[in-house]
Amino acid sequence: MRPAWFCIPLVAALAWGQMPSEQETVAVVELARKAALSYGQLLPDFICTEVVHRDLHPDGESRTHDTLTIKLSYYQHHEDHQLLLINGEATSLDYTMLNGAVPVGEFGAALLEIFDPASHTEFTWEKWTQDHKRPAGVYAYQVSAANSRYTLTYRAGTGQHQVLVGFHGVVEADRTTGEVLHYTYVADRPPRGFPVRSSATSVDYDRANIDGVEYLLPAVSETQMRSLDGWALNRAEFREYRKFSADSKVTFGTGK
Repeated sequence: MRPAWFCIPLVAALAWGQMPSEQETVAVVELARKAALSYGQLLPDFICTEVVHRDLHPDGESRTHDTLTIKLSYYQHHEDHQLLLINGEATSLDYTMLNGAVPVGEFGAALLEIFDPASHTEFTWEKWTQDHKRPAGVYAYQVSAANSRYTLTYRAGTGQHQVLVGFHGVVEADRTTGEVLHYTYVADRPPRGFPVRSSATSVDYDRANIDGVEYLLPAVSETQMRSLDGWALNRAEFREYRKFSADSKVTFGTGK
């Protein structure tokens, strides 16, 4: 692959709507790789409120729904999820022990998996587009199971099942800065008999102000997961980004 410093002049030369050459594709991907690998390290310590609306559709049963309110802390480049409310009621349950689909990794972990050179990700240009008035390239990608660290986890009662799978999806990267504005990751088909049959997540980013500085941060995400006994749909919103402090509190406002 070409060194990353070739990327900016190549990106500037790309004509709108024109299919890039292999060299130009590599240049844009390398620019996005550089941005993705440094993304988590450049974020400040912060907290935000994450509100997750979960629809559960157990086979043979009526649909159930709950809303989780989470204090999400990003401290020293690590995410921490503290579950505060379920359907507006205080709870002491551990977020990581919840049954059903629970989202993690929106703040750089998934991007690292996609762009880590050790993943040997294969990228294919799909099209040029506009995102928030920013010219962007859309690339399909694939990570094989042999190079993947993507683990599907299924919990039922006190039992837990895990399997390592390959994954694929699309990334949408700013053509000038390489910043990822949107991405999806979809699990390859798990082994026969594993309880989770499919899992797909999408994440959209937008600008948010933290202590007077704007950062590109997750705005919404969506996860769909199907198991042997039903399927689930999660819609997460990230609100009220602010600087981290030991006594930071979460306010719920309207629309819990």
